[in-house]
Amino acid sequence: MTQDLLRSALEQNNNWLITTHKGPDGDAVGSVVAWAAYAQLCGKNYLILFPDQPAAYLCPFLEGYQWEVFQAEKHYDFDLLFALDYNAPSRVGQEMSGFVTSYPAMKIMLDHHPGPEAFCDYTISHPKACSTTEVIFQTIEELGQLSLINLDMAKGLYLGLMTDTGSFRFPSVSAYTHQMTAHLLSLGLEQHQIHEAVYDVNSVTRLQLRGFAIAEKLKLYPMQRLGIMSLSKEELKRFDYQKGDTEGLVNVILSIEGFDAGVFLMETEEGVKFSFRSKGSRFVNAFAQKHFNGGGHQYAAGGFQNGSLAEALAKLESLIDQI
Repeated sequence: MTQDLLRSALEQNNNWLITTHKGPDGDAVGSVVAWAAYAQLCGKNYLILFPDQPAAYLCPFLEGYQWEVFQAEKHYDFDLLFALDYNAPSRVGQEMSGFVTSYPAMKIMLDHHPGPEAFCDYTISHPKACSTTEVIFQTIEELGQLSLINLDMAKGLYLGLMTDTGSFRFPSVSAYTHQMTAHLLSLGLEQHQIHEAVYDVNSVTRLQLRGFAIAEKLKLYPMQRLGIMSLSKEELKRFDYQKGDTEGLVNVILSIEGFDAGVFLMETEEGVKFSFRSKGSRFVNAFAQKHFNGGGHQYAAGGFQNGSLAEALAKLESLIDQI
């Protein structure tokens, strides 16, 4: 999509529907917050539409913005639909995927995941970017509108940067990432407050759940340099699991000396969710896509399987040499 076409679409359409993927993480929430703040600056009407409820620790970032969870029976009347931080309709979940695919308005994707599907009229995809908020920042810069970015936008942009880079430690971080960060800090952003809001607000049960998972549910495979951690529905209930309590838990495995891949499995009412992580020359996205209906980045991917945790673990262990 050329900048002239994008500029024309943004200027001529006044009602924006801003969507993101199911199970929104920091980059998803940061992206919709930044784009909603941009909509406000441009004098547009907007609504942030989530496929499901964001985790409690992310909701404070949404204060002051118009947002809701998708309702299949409700009519949404907007001129533009923005697909932020997802590259396929399936990523918004079964209930909302048909809505996104068939929505009659113009659709614009802003994303950084590899292999975007052709469901939008215009696709802005930069797989080498560290986060979708970096794609948004770059897009605004290319539009010649960096001067529009204010402190509200900066908070959303930094939230996505920080969380999708693991606090700037992943290989996706580039010189441009730090240049963007410097610009946001120059606006008066107090980045430590965002870090504290995401990483330093814990309940006792959340800490106990994470401690239990590491102490009791971590299985190591030294020959494969791989660790697997899992939590059943009963275990989650025992520790009063709240959405977001296991965020980043899989990364603990990568911190073990000599290990470069980790898998976290969480049993839900619908089935088993997988989180794959790796580092160095080891990639997990193709494996997740081939065997567990998933995909994502080279070093970070997700997956899903119907059935029980025991069945999912058995299948994973049978394929362990292929990870």
